[in-house]
Amino acid sequence: MNDTIAFNRLADLLGSMGEPTRYTGGALRTRGICHDGDAPGTVAIKRINNGIGVYCHKCQGNTEFLAAIGWTEADLFDEPLPERPRDRPENDTWIPCQDRGHKRVAQYLYRDAHGGIVHGVTRCDAKDFAQWRPEPAARSGRRWSLNDEKGNRLVATVPYRLPELLKAVKSEQVVWIAEGEKDVHALIDHGLVATCNAGGSGKWTTEHAQYLADADVTIVADRDQKGRQHAEAVVATLTGVARSVYVVQALTGKDAADHFAAGHTDSEFQQVWAPVPYPGDTGAAA
Repeated sequence: MNDTIAFNRLADLLGSMGEPTRYTGGALRTRGICHDGDAPGTVAIKRINNGIGVYCHKCQGNTEFLAAIGWTEADLFDEPLPERPRDRPENDTWIPCQDRGHKRVAQYLYRDAHGGIVHGVTRCDAKDFAQWRPEPAARSGRRWSLNDEKGNRLVATVPYRLPELLKAVKSEQVVWIAEGEKDVHALIDHGLVATCNAGGSGKWTTEHAQYLADADVTIVADRDQKGRQHAEAVVATLTGVARSVYVVQALTGKDAADHFAAGHTDSEFQQVWAPVPYPGDTGAAA
């Protein structure tokens, strides 16, 4: 069997990560680690000319899977890793999917408590998200991966807009948690303090929650199954950590951006759950 170089690289990486694989139906299959591995065999890896094709049948693409293993589209080709044009010397607007005609529409910087850049997220007009970390040795000053070749994370896990979040907690302001950066900025534009995790639904962890000790938190859950599951996961990490936790949804549309675009105010979000009511708030019901 003439395995391609990229195929071998990916098979070796999955093995080093302890991810189960099996060869069936003309493809190597593995768990969907892009959605917490809840669907065995959902990711298909096939040999194609000059590389491999990767497709997650649950995500209906490969962007989230590649991000989960620290790869970009360039890694799917057979050329040796050191020879790939991983870092671009030109301007700050370049993103990995630019070769497919995509254009960057937003960039979000994740900072530590002192304001230093931990990593960044770029969003393109096709709603793909690419994460990068600062790398002074690279010509562009960045590397398009948060992990090393073995999938080990190289940067700290921090919530978006951490310095602003910490100030809000200290001054006893309510901190709003949205599912993505676009919704965070919709909330900020209306005078609220807001945060999220990188990577969207299902990527919030106890590492994010630790910064919200004794805080009053309102979670804006997207109006879909993933949104509900994400909100429940965030609540689980904040129970016993935050002082109060409320879950709301947009009065109109799916998310915070839709809610405000429809002309609603922050007081008009629909409360759907009060898992940790504010102390003394007898009117709150789960």
